[in-house]
Amino acid sequence: MKGKTTIERILSRASGKDVSANDRVWADVDLAVIRDFGGPNAVLEFDKFTNKGKVKDPDKIALTFDYQAPAKDMKVAQNQVLCREFAKRQKIKNLFDVNWGIGQHVLLERGMIKPGSVVIGTDSHMNLLGSVGSFASGVGNTDIVAAWHSGKLWFRVPETIKVIFKGKYKEPVSAKDLTLKFVKEIGTDKANFKSLELAGEPIDNLSLAGRLTLASMLTEINAKIGFIEPNGEPLEFLRQRCGDELEIVTSDGNATFADEVKINVDKLIPQIACPHTPDNVKPVEEVEGTPFNEGFIGSCTNGRLEDFKAAAKILKKAGKIHPDVRLMIVPATREVAMAMLEAGLYQVFMSVGGMVANPGCSLCTAGHHGVLGKGDVLLSTSNRNFLGKLGKGGQVYLCSPATVAASAVEGKITDPRKYW
Repeated sequence: MKGKTTIERILSRASGKDVSANDRVWADVDLAVIRDFGGPNAVLEFDKFTNKGKVKDPDKIALTFDYQAPAKDMKVAQNQVLCREFAKRQKIKNLFDVNWGIGQHVLLERGMIKPGSVVIGTDSHMNLLGSVGSFASGVGNTDIVAAWHSGKLWFRVPETIKVIFKGKYKEPVSAKDLTLKFVKEIGTDKANFKSLELAGEPIDNLSLAGRLTLASMLTEINAKIGFIEPNGEPLEFLRQRCGDELEIVTSDGNATFADEVKINVDKLIPQIACPHTPDNVKPVEEVEGTPFNEGFIGSCTNGRLEDFKAAAKILKKAGKIHPDVRLMIVPATREVAMAMLEAGLYQVFMSVGGMVANPGCSLCTAGHHGVLGKGDVLLSTSNRNFLGKLGKGGQVYLCSPATVAASAVEGKITDPRKYW
């Protein structure tokens, strides 16, 4: 019997039929999520389509407010009001308002994401939940409406590429450096609409935060989803949040893959994505000395506790940041923020002149505080650095929290190994 890949197994279960790559299927959706950006349009479309009818299952719907948290203008505020009223009318209990943080991270912390689940949402980085073995996908308003109304959605089953990582590296080199090297090597064409299965010793050794970092940049290579099999600390996290009865879905031993890619991260050194594409990656040492004036540590890519600990270690040792640098620190969630407080990290960041903001997406789009003016240069731990993404005339580099911190000390791009 022909073996199945992870995505084939998940969609076979969700559709109730035997499926293979490139099949078209209607599959049950375990969770359909909207956020305060884009989500209000889904609400309006649903009400129009159903004449303000009822959703099929309110317990399989979640609303997360993380785009502007809290709202900074009347349009966004009204959109959030619209979503709150919809949740109340539909008796949707899973409403995570502006005080919770980044949606996908909050859903993970609340035990709402399980391996093998099918999740859709109005966020192009919904697929970062593949970090715990969930098939999660960013979708449009019509897809959300269909899932709310019927509990199902139409999918084309992606082909799968097996990606095997090899090698070892030392701190302060991190999951972000591994991710940037991977993005550069695989490029933006090979993984187009593909499912990836990410494996190998370097992946097994990644924490949950590291897996989130890697999975959050798969959108930038046009991958549909990237699966990492839960084990070790990430598996224990899931058991604590979801309960012990977890079904880990992995590919069969005789599964057929469209391709196999090997990535060697042996003796990896710090990496940085230069303007204006995430795959324009170079070793940090090649652009060392480039001046910049703003740093950002946070986002769905690097907004977990271990990311801030790495940055704080450098800043505490240095005791200062350069006077020309504005440094913004934004936890992914309220839970992360509380852990940072308990660990004394707020004191470290604020004592050197950093600004700690409330949890949320922050500097991923021009809709947030800290956007760039003409000539500004930002070092960011986020996942996108497209021209104009954070303001006209600005430039964005993508790198690890350690690289942002070390560079903030000197006011120019700096190899973090210098301060580790």
